[in-house]
Amino acid sequence: MAEERKIETEQPVEATAAPVVESAPLKGLLGLKIGMTRIPLDNTRMVPVTVVDAGGVVVTQVKSSATDGYNAVQVGYEDVLERKLSKAEAQHLLKKNLPLKRWLHEFPVKDTAPFKVGQPVLVSVFAKGDWVQVSGFTKGKGFAGSVKRHGFKGMAFSHGNGEYRNSPGSSGAQGPQHVLPGTRKPGHMGHEWQTVPKMEIVDVDQEKGLVLLRGSIPGPNGNHVVIRPTSKHVKAKVHVEVKKKKK
Repeated sequence: MAEERKIETEQPVEATAAPVVESAPLKGLLGLKIGMTRIPLDNTRMVPVTVVDAGGVVVTQVKSSATDGYNAVQVGYEDVLERKLSKAEAQHLLKKNLPLKRWLHEFPVKDTAPFKVGQPVLVSVFAKGDWVQVSGFTKGKGFAGSVKRHGFKGMAFSHGNGEYRNSPGSSGAQGPQHVLPGTRKPGHMGHEWQTVPKMEIVDVDQEKGLVLLRGSIPGPNGNHVVIRPTSKHVKAKVHVEVKKKKK
């Protein structure tokens, strides 16, 4: 007799839900400027937005007034190889079993009790419609003359004055016999820390870790930016219906 073979039936495996990761209650993000695009606001309006990648922010240090003299939370952003960090920077994170981060930044807080080292800071700390301020370095222009850097008028464009058209002119009076401090002269232009005080968050993509800001922000694509709540007063928008007069 032929041996009876037992056919094992495969039972469906129930899909387990991913564990819910709680974000640190910190109103602040670090991100990377990806670029600009536009999205439809409704059927008739398009709004320009700047896309910022703010995924992977981790709490790297909690500073308290007892040990450091002030309360603050240090966070890190953007994974980096160990060889691209100094030994002090790498050991600051490795001794806490944290992933290596390229950029560290501090946010002042009132109470440090709810924060722990290693906590992620998700983009869900902000929501659609929130108003924030965004800081970053502007585009670097290199060494620039006084006409480009300060908007000087320059010399006349008449015949024989070609090589002096962008000349800054006199540097001041002969009395002091030196150039006074603060005189507007040629020099390095751009790459300055700048803050946009009021920007509206149009949308937040929690799965991809993206924040969409209405308008433009400082710096080129790939620039690091800091997002935190705005300190400016924001007026509430009031919808006014315009009634047409009957003819």
